Amino acid sequence: MKTRMMAPLVSLMMCLVAFSGCLQLDDEKGVISEEIMPSNGIFVTGPDGIAIDVPPMPMSFVFSDVGEDGPEPSIGITSSGCIFFIALEKPMRSCDYGLTWENSRDFTQAPFTSDPYGWVDPVTDRVFNIHMMGLESTWIGWSDNDGESWLGNPHDSGTTPLNDHIKLATGPWVDDGYGIPGSLSPIYDEAVYFCYNKGLGIFCFTSFDGGATFELGGQIFGLATDDGGLHGAITTAPDGTVYVTPRVETPAVIFSKDNGYSWDTRTMGEDVSTPNPRKNSEVATDTDSNAYHIWSGADFGVYMSRSTDSGESWEQDSIRISPIEVISTTFPQIDAGDPGRIAITYLGSENVSELDELDIDEVNWTGNPHTANNNVHYHLYITYSLNALDEKPIFHTVRVSDDPVQIGSICLNSGDCRDIGGSNRNLLDFNDLHIDRDGRVYVAFADGCTGTCANGNNSQPEDSRSKTGGVYYLENGPSLYESVGDLVELIME
Repeated sequence: MKTRMMAPLVSLMMCLVAFSGCLQLDDEKGVISEEIMPSNGIFVTGPDGIAIDVPPMPMSFVFSDVGEDGPEPSIGITSSGCIFFIALEKPMRSCDYGLTWENSRDFTQAPFTSDPYGWVDPVTDRVFNIHMMGLESTWIGWSDNDGESWLGNPHDSGTTPLNDHIKLATGPWVDDGYGIPGSLSPIYDEAVYFCYNKGLGIFCFTSFDGGATFELGGQIFGLATDDGGLHGAITTAPDGTVYVTPRVETPAVIFSKDNGYSWDTRTMGEDVSTPNPRKNSEVATDTDSNAYHIWSGADFGVYMSRSTDSGESWEQDSIRISPIEVISTTFPQIDAGDPGRIAITYLGSENVSELDELDIDEVNWTGNPHTANNNVHYHLYITYSLNALDEKPIFHTVRVSDDPVQIGSICLNSGDCRDIGGSNRNLLDFNDLHIDRDGRVYVAFADGCTGTCANGNNSQPEDSRSKTGGVYYLENGPSLYESVGDLVELIME
């Protein structure tokens, strides 16, 4: 166990980790926090990404090394404080605030994975451990006791086989559609949703038995897209609205108000569009069911559109979340607490000098992570806004990794990955961000630059091929629940 190293917060100074997720801790897992000056990786910006004259928000973050490979991780936190980091086939668990991690899998869980996903139900504490078995079916496991024991269904894929890019989430029953039988006699207190892409479409199913089976549902979107039905995470609101984000050129959300019986679509973001290739966008909802949709725009900034009527309408003037100094982004994730209180994470680069230099395709680089050259370094960023519903919201952004998470290109199209001393698809498709019941932010990511890559002065893309699981969580700073106030360091009793 590694002893935590502390640095005091300075009034009106934002603190962050000076050691990144790329850090190696002499084969010991540990957590670290340290102060860093505001001129280094700290930004306060308005809705256009331009700096404004507002003091940075005082906050610090803790890093924890999961100690296992962790590409495209999911993270969730139970009410007891146990953190679950699910990537590859291992549901990794820490019940001591990231000081130590253990693999909680037992014989009832998937022995391998072709696509992993995880979810912690914030109402019931059920932990879902989800793994695609080839393209044929999905093995869904669940635990109701913090991973001490598990149950599972090795063939839990809806009514028909062939599935990919699996996602699962839970939400409240409503009094319409599938919610009528679900709310009248629920075996499980929440509706459980399972979505995946099959061929040309997005397919979503609703479970009435806590995720043990998925018998009702079908295709919700796909023939209108040439992206093969790829999609982002499922998000649910307190009023029961369910959101799924298709991976399409014009930012869009698909939503259901009857527990998945019927679906509708709304678009936004035509002023900034999306890049090509593109990765998932994501929706978060607050305690009043306001919705926030974020994505990477065609200029590779992170943008947001808001809905205050449960997804029926969305503003068409996009808000820039990422600072203009961050000229290339991917893997945006978001969560929300009370109205206007949101947190976002993404990978980004500030290597503005590389714009218009030759990329790996020998053309002038536009900021696309997919073709970034050897001089581009990607870091992990976390952004807070406590007034995200205002006309001119303020965004406080921290570059939490001091050394890179990835050097050079990040494969965003699995059919066009590059072998540069190993595949540049080492990070796979996404990171994750969720809050616990106190409104504390947790971020799960895969680190592609560890060991000598992190410590070297001239590390190259071929050195950046790891995929080590890491977690950052808020140590000191504001809760996303206003009534909680400022959060302080978590200490084991």
